[in-house]
Amino acid sequence: MKRRRIVTFFMLIMITIVCLFGAGCEGNEVGKKSSLALIKTTNPSPQVIGSKQKDKDVAEKVKKDVMSYKEIYDVAVVKGKKDILVVYKVKHLHRFRMKKIEKNINKILEKKYSDENFTVSSDYKIFLEAVQLKEKMKDPDYSEKDAEKRLKRIISLKKELT
Repeated sequence: MKRRRIVTFFMLIMITIVCLFGAGCEGNEVGKKSSLALIKTTNPSPQVIGSKQKDKDVAEKVKKDVMSYKEIYDVAVVKGKKDILVVYKVKHLHRFRMKKIEKNINKILEKKYSDENFTVSSDYKIFLEAVQLKEKMKDPDYSEKDAEKRLKRIISLKKELT
């Protein structure tokens, strides 16, 4: 009788351990899915506050120039009245050289488009803010004034980070 209780007790412990290991492995699966969001390509089209064709052309050219870097796989460009926000994602193996990449991009853009004011960032939060601004601008009720104000806020967020 005593031996039976001991065997039952050990079986209960073994079942508990197996359940805990199973639950632990399931948690890793969720972690993998959320970490993939950092490397997925969204490839948003350049967004222009206002409707000038010249501004749209400049935004397209800026995006094409930044995408020409082999280290970069996703770029979001938002052109305001005075400022252009360029946000990009760097491939994982090149993340150690992010400062150098940002410096090179800034130098190329300032040289090629000397009359424009650029804010360049590789920060993921700034990238998400730019994509959210693009989504909000699809709404016809969202005014250009509100979009410009949000762009200024995003640029100030970038400046706070540096």
